[in-house]
Amino acid sequence: MTYTPPLWPVSVKGVALDAQDRVLLLKNERDEWELPGGRLEIGSADGSVPADAGPEDALEREIQEETGWEVKAGPLIGCGTWIYQPIPGRRVLIVTYGCTVLTPDRPPAISHEHKKLGMFAADEVPALNMPDGYKQAIAAWYGRRPADLDDRERM
Repeated sequence: MTYTPPLWPVSVKGVALDAQDRVLLLKNERDEWELPGGRLEIGSADGSVPADAGPEDALEREIQEETGWEVKAGPLIGCGTWIYQPIPGRRVLIVTYGCTVLTPDRPPAISHEHKKLGMFAADEVPALNMPDGYKQAIAAWYGRRPADLDDRERM
């Protein structure tokens, strides 16, 4: 009998800000606010559904599917990789990227995957019902220094 190790589910999430510098959050079925994102897709065997080329591609696809926003994912947020236990016995590795919103003036739209969509200023985030790992990643993205930004983000 061969050993098959248990695998960690991985979810890529993104901190995305609109033109008014508000963070985009989605309310899930547990009544928690969360960052947009999801899992990498492996694609279909027949190739009709392509596999995600990497975590950044998966995040860009997920945010577009969940909100209609087009984003460029990256860089990784330093404190944004953490383990979350949404329900007892189920753990998920969360990997969080900062995102450059390519359509910041377009209002995001909610998909069927979430109950509610919200836009929040940095000072509103600490009071929200959401895991601390998300709050830390959001604070880190808001707190990045201008020297940390690449040319694309300075535009």
